[in-house]
Amino acid sequence: MKTLFASMLLSLFPFLGSAAEKIVVGDSIPAVICNDQDGKPVDLAKEGAKGYLLVYFYPKAKTGGCTKQGCSLRDSWAELQKAGVQVLGVSTDDEKLQKEFKDEQKFPFRLLADKEKKAVTTAFGVKNLVGMASRSAFLFKDGKCVMADTKGHTTDQGQQILDFLKSEKK
Repeated sequence: MKTLFASMLLSLFPFLGSAAEKIVVGDSIPAVICNDQDGKPVDLAKEGAKGYLLVYFYPKAKTGGCTKQGCSLRDSWAELQKAGVQVLGVSTDDEKLQKEFKDEQKFPFRLLADKEKKAVTTAFGVKNLVGMASRSAFLFKDGKCVMADTKGHTTDQGQQILDFLKSEKK
């Protein structure tokens, strides 16, 4: 029934498109390139080829939950760095807004502006029906997904990643 409803909805509104399947544990990091807040291209597959890379998604820069999610990672930055985790935040906002958000919140990590092509949100399967990113987070180790948080956490995203890393070492 859900599939029939979704098909009907998409046939009525073809501009909504359909997203790819969400990344799951064991999947390789998608080979997509997107500009960061400074307009510099970031190759996700290259960034995540060695070590840990957290790619987290949020719907809209400078909004309540999205700010809390990013600040949680900022506040856990020292511990994440000790664990060897790189962080990339992604939304469908433009470079200017991403830069403002990064600077205002003093985020030590890059923010990707997936506004034009929405290649990253599409490749990760997190583009919602209105074209924004759904809150979520994916941790990769040596190019493979080792943790998929498809709901995304706001106030404790950083702690969620650190807890996962501690449990993985056991």
